[in-house]
Amino acid sequence: MKFISTRGNDTATGAQAIAQGIASDGGLFVPECFPEVSKEELERMLSMSYAERAATVLHKYLDDYDFDGLKEACEKAYAQFDEGDAAPLVKIDSSLYMLELFHGPTCAFKDLALTLLPYLLRKGCDICGVKEDVLILVATSGDTGKAALEGFKNAPGVKVMVFYPNEGVSKMQKLQMATQEGNNVCVVAVKSNFDACQSAVKEIFTSEDCKEELKKRGYILSSANSINFGRLAPQIAYYFSAYLDLVSSGQIEMGEKVNFAVPTGNFGNILAAYYAKRMGLPVGKLVCASNKNNVLTDFIRTGVYDRRREFYKTMSPSMDILISSNLERLLFELSGREPKRIALRMEKLKQEGVYEIYDEEKEALSELFYADYCGEDETVETIYEFFEEYQYPMDTHTACAMYAAANYMEKAKDHDTPMVVVSTASPYKFPQDVMYSLTGNDIKDSFKAIKHLNITTAMKVPKSLSGLRDKPVRFNIVADKDKLYAEVLKFAQPKK
Repeated sequence: MKFISTRGNDTATGAQAIAQGIASDGGLFVPECFPEVSKEELERMLSMSYAERAATVLHKYLDDYDFDGLKEACEKAYAQFDEGDAAPLVKIDSSLYMLELFHGPTCAFKDLALTLLPYLLRKGCDICGVKEDVLILVATSGDTGKAALEGFKNAPGVKVMVFYPNEGVSKMQKLQMATQEGNNVCVVAVKSNFDACQSAVKEIFTSEDCKEELKKRGYILSSANSINFGRLAPQIAYYFSAYLDLVSSGQIEMGEKVNFAVPTGNFGNILAAYYAKRMGLPVGKLVCASNKNNVLTDFIRTGVYDRRREFYKTMSPSMDILISSNLERLLFELSGREPKRIALRMEKLKQEGVYEIYDEEKEALSELFYADYCGEDETVETIYEFFEEYQYPMDTHTACAMYAAANYMEKAKDHDTPMVVVSTASPYKFPQDVMYSLTGNDIKDSFKAIKHLNITTAMKVPKSLSGLRDKPVRFNIVADKDKLYAEVLKFAQPKK
């Protein structure tokens, strides 16, 4: 399988695409074609474990990796999850399900990819003959950073540096990153929002001067953000697994369509569902859920992407994004794979802050997606009302997806097609906001909120979060957005 850039000037193998992270022309790597999974293959996957299913899906794209090696890596990665079940599907009522993706080491869906990415990256470098150490730069709106730090801590031949908006993540997310263990990690808080962090990291990736200086020091750059196909690919697997779980449990017949509702910020998670659909999974509607930063909702409804708007800090901070990087991959497909059109639009977005797609692209977009957004009050109400009815606690991001899913089912009069809501984080990652939603109590201390949330819901507290109270803070660096490369150079000292 070959990979091509969305902007037309780079090609790569799977291993090269993962090792590079981003294309040399600033575009994102996409598969040269979508591999198909037949009905017969789906039938064979029914009896597989989650790790086997994941390896099967991954090998469709990464055929330059050995299948047995992929399978072994998946088994090792997903053994770190609660009870060995990486992506359990929970039935809520006759046509509503929760796909729980928060049972990994950092209690967020990013673990599904970032427990596996160290293998994919190191193996990819070995396949490509890369001898330098790998310097991974990560911009995070909350969850990716911790998952990357945890996934790569103490990994030989790898350094990880994470940038997050200083006032743009939850207290629990900040504490998770600031207390991170490992001799190869660094965390920097940035005096700006996530979009600024992401833009600064992209500029470093596309600067020949930056790359040359780092190479002199003995490093090559790569990414753990979903701009890296190695981050995106493992996420495709859990959509297949959720569908297969519905079939194997007798909820649906093979071939019936299923809708998915996904809380969306950088567009990677829902793009993985779109890729699964392109591979032949019987996916119906994809419900794209945003918070108050509803740039994607407006885009899907109108075909105009306009980031020239107020940026809001919300109780669902991982979705506080106005520049959704992975949308570029979808635009590439909607355009009929016209790289010049994509390059022009990305330049317009950078220079003018807005672009518009053609009418035929708008039509295709509306066929695939339903978009809605959930404000702060609606988030609180959704968490409260859902718990009252089903005794099921959810985090603030999942609440946005549930709100959008309910609106879609009502407006489309589609109450019969199974709806799978993708639950992306444990409620304990946002205990104060969830407790406020459930009880109206505004608890200032995160750990007191965890205790009260446990009493209120009886949901088990993840050890990785409850143990944070006693961990020392290792990282308290705060930097201006235009000083990030200087921080990179401080961290990436020349190898002796």
